[in-house]
Amino acid sequence: MADKLMIVMVNTDPSNPSELGAPFFQATVAAAMEYDVEVILTARSGELAKKGVAEKLHVIEGSPKSVYDFIKDAHDAGVKFKVCTPTRELWGDDLIPEIEETVGGAYVIQQAMDDDVVTFTY
Repeated sequence: MADKLMIVMVNTDPSNPSELGAPFFQATVAAAMEYDVEVILTARSGELAKKGVAEKLHVIEGSPKSVYDFIKDAHDAGVKFKVCTPTRELWGDDLIPEIEETVGGAYVIQQAMDDDVVTFTY
């Protein structure tokens, strides 16, 4: 059985915040279940790594909890957040403090091909 969950956020569009709750919530739950969990932010979803973006978004309109609060909850539970190199080039270097590492496409492929890693994409 795999002991690591890699969530790749590549298709989730921050302009539709209702899509953003599930991946962060599932990451938090998996970390609470003591799995090794990482979230890779890339492509359009990579914008969430930029300071000030996730703080302005809410999964449910009118909710006091921002998307950034979901990210902080996941990080507090032990989820590691990473951003892809091209994403950083697109959205800049002013990143939220939860981003622990910049990784390339080869890292994502290598992890996804590992039998000990389950990969979810959003």
